[in-house]
Amino acid sequence: MAELPSVQDGVRWTRDVRRGARRSYAARVARLRDKGFQIVQCAVAAAVAWWIAGDLLAHPQPFFAPIAAVLCLGTSYGQRLRRVVEVTIGVAIGVLTSDLLVSVIGSGAWQLALIVALAMSTAILLDGGVLFVAQAAVQSIVVTVLLPTSEGAFLRWTDALIGGGVALIAASLVPGAPLRRPWEQAAAVVDKEARLIAAAAQVMVDGDTHTAMALLADARATDFLVRELDDAADEGMSVVVSSPFRRQDRRDLRRLVDLVEPVDRALRSTRVLVRQTAVTAAHRLDVPASYAAFCGELGIAARRVAEELRRNRTAEAVRPDLLSLGARSGQLERTDELAAEAILTQLRSVVLDLLMVTGMDPVEAAASMPAPRPRSAVSGSPDAEASET
Repeated sequence: MAELPSVQDGVRWTRDVRRGARRSYAARVARLRDKGFQIVQCAVAAAVAWWIAGDLLAHPQPFFAPIAAVLCLGTSYGQRLRRVVEVTIGVAIGVLTSDLLVSVIGSGAWQLALIVALAMSTAILLDGGVLFVAQAAVQSIVVTVLLPTSEGAFLRWTDALIGGGVALIAASLVPGAPLRRPWEQAAAVVDKEARLIAAAAQVMVDGDTHTAMALLADARATDFLVRELDDAADEGMSVVVSSPFRRQDRRDLRRLVDLVEPVDRALRSTRVLVRQTAVTAAHRLDVPASYAAFCGELGIAARRVAEELRRNRTAEAVRPDLLSLGARSGQLERTDELAAEAILTQLRSVVLDLLMVTGMDPVEAAASMPAPRPRSAVSGSPDAEASET
């Protein structure tokens, strides 16, 4: 017979639910704060587009202008210029096509089918993307179904162009946050690596299985950090491309974008290091004390790399320390325990990846790593005894 949950289980479950709800709420608030500028920008652009089309140009009910402005800007800086072009032309084609045809053939079911087909075909012939074609279809439906009168015909498509023009100008006005975010996210990834490395060093010392398994689970749940770094880097590059006021930041941001792949590789190597450490703890295998000490120093170096990235600069200042660690890794003692040997290999891999995070050329970084100490030099091993005799 299954045991009924205890009161303590219920209390624990309630506490976990509340903690999860608080984290979820905090994440949503943080997301709102992060998107605050884009929301305000869309709202202002919509109002300006309406004012230009309605008040200055006296277009009747120019709601396509704010629609185009908001669709063009969105809440992401990524691919804004392309989005502005695709949405503006797509909306304009859909509106113009439906205005032209409704004034001639009227509106109805078969007219709607014909208008949508022609709008989408025109968008595809112009080599439009998915967003381009979709907007052409949607806006043709809006005009055909909701505005099937000749009043305001041939003016509504210009409203779409006005909204796109306002969005194009607004897209050039961006704060510095999207340019800082890639550096901050890269620092967050490397800082996570540093904490995982430091925790792995402690597991090598105490060999606690529960701690090792928890650390392994933590390491396996880090893929989202690199995805966020990719998104931040793409968004930052979109900003410097679309805004003439941010062109001077392109060089520095390009250097950061070039570091995304080494940062990803360093995180992957760190996960393998944690896994190998967990294996030794689970099987209660001995790990040389020198490996744990070396791992601890590597964690400190990784933390320094994260600090440099957080200051919006590459971590060249940490490179000498990493080169020193790389040289010392070749002198670490060897062991006949395969799992411990795997740890040594991964320690060296993490050093190599972090050297590339400092901006070092991959070939140069690999050349700076000396060959590991020969296994024949392991004190007390059969090979060593044979060589002594």
